[in-house]
This record gives sequence, C-alpha cells and structure tokens, in this order.
Amino acid sequence: MTESNAILMNLISRYETVAYTNNYIYGFTYKSFVYYVETTGLKFGVKLDKASSKNGGGYSIRYNPTKAVKEDLINSGVAKVLCTKDFFNTEKANSIYNRGEIFEKLITEKNGQKWVKDTVPFYEGADLTTDKAWSIKFEKATICTEKTLNRIGA
Repeated sequence: MTESNAILMNLISRYETVAYTNNYIYGFTYKSFVYYVETTGLKFGVKLDKASSKNGGGYSIRYNPTKAVKEDLINSGVAKVLCTKDFFNTEKANSIYNRGEIFEKLITEKNGQKWVKDTVPFYEGADLTTDKAWSIKFEKATICTEKTLNRIGA
C-alpha cells in the first residue's frame, strides 16, 4: 500500500466513525446526462486530495469519479439518469447555488420533498431523509478535510 493510499484509508476510517450516515447519493455528469447512484460507504470515485489553504491545508477526501468509473456505473445499470446536462446547467445558471447544491435540490425534489439550503455538518445530520438518512455529493465535492476530522476529534 502506498503512503497516499494509507492516508486516504485512515481519513475514510476516521470519517466513517463520526459521519451521521454512511448512505450516499453520488452524482456525476457523463456526456449529455446527469446521473445518480445510491450506495453505502465511500466505495468508488473517492481520492486523496490537498485541502485548499482557505480550508486549513492538509489532506481532504474528494469525490471525483474517473471516466472509467462513470462508464462502469452506467453500463452496470447502477447509475440512473436524473436529468439532462442542459436542464442541470439551466437550473445552475438561474440560481445562486453551486452545482452540488443544485444536485442536492434535484435529488430532494425527486424524493417528493422541498429542498432548503442548510449548513448542517456531516456529523450532525443528513442531507436527505427518506426511509434512510442520505449524504448527497456531486462530482468534485470535498467530502471532508483532515482539519475538520482533527477539530471534531475523529
């Protein structure tokens, strides 16, 4: 195991011990569509990254699936179409919210609920609650930083 893999595994382990939920709805774009996947755990598309200096530097866990991962999820039938990329981009253009927040809004509304922007930390609550509590992440999202894990004692 490389040093970077060991660091990533350590961060994931620490994150999972304090996360409110380990159920995820991941989103990504591929060609003309936005897809989503419902899963448990940080299984695919996560990588070790550097946290930005505004987030205290150090390492971070980032959800950023490769083209190959996206194709595998689509071809296996695990990924489902949420909307067209054009619709998603129009929603983003007509909003004050970022891509991750637009994705969270669309997923929440798909589940028959009204979306409200919040700032609940990952260790205190979920992004969406149906029959399960869900954390929602869109491609290129920072899942957690090393600084946050250190701050909350994980």
